[in-house]
Amino acid sequence: MRAIIQRVTAASVTVDNEVISQISRGLMVLVGIGTDDTSADSSVLINKILNLRVFDDPVDFGKMWRASVKDIEGEILCISQFTLLANTSKGNKPDFHRAMSASSSQEMYAAFLEQLQRAYKAEKVKDGRFGAMMNVSLTNEGPVTFTLDSRKFEYVDLPGVEVGTTRKPKKTENTPVDTSQ
Repeated sequence: MRAIIQRVTAASVTVDNEVISQISRGLMVLVGIGTDDTSADSSVLINKILNLRVFDDPVDFGKMWRASVKDIEGEILCISQFTLLANTSKGNKPDFHRAMSASSSQEMYAAFLEQLQRAYKAEKVKDGRFGAMMNVSLTNEGPVTFTLDSRKFEYVDLPGVEVGTTRKPKKTENTPVDTSQ
């Protein structure tokens, strides 16, 4: 399961020219459900969404990354988005085979929302309309945006590149180092 969370000052969802949901300060969360996702994946993401410190300290202004959406009593707008699971590594047409089928993901998304509402405050959790063509508007504060995955995800190390560097290759016996950059 994957989520994109954005810290917002406001967000809304419009379907057929009607605003169906809106929030003030809080998080806008896009949720993608994969073919092998379970309720355990939902639990991992819900815990991270509610506890990730993406807001400034509400008391000690200027201290960043000190408060969660729960700490500031912010709102959460969730939108189901299967395109987060697209594989774009081959060709130019996105492949959505990793996304759960519409009927199964609708069930799992509904369970995700219920679990999120139980873990937080039901009245502060809003959502769009599953499967509808939606216009989502938001004002991203910062901007602050994070990608969350329910399973372990690691970046692949590039050969000859040290972690934490500006990608200049390490000098090895067989490769000269280009210092002209």
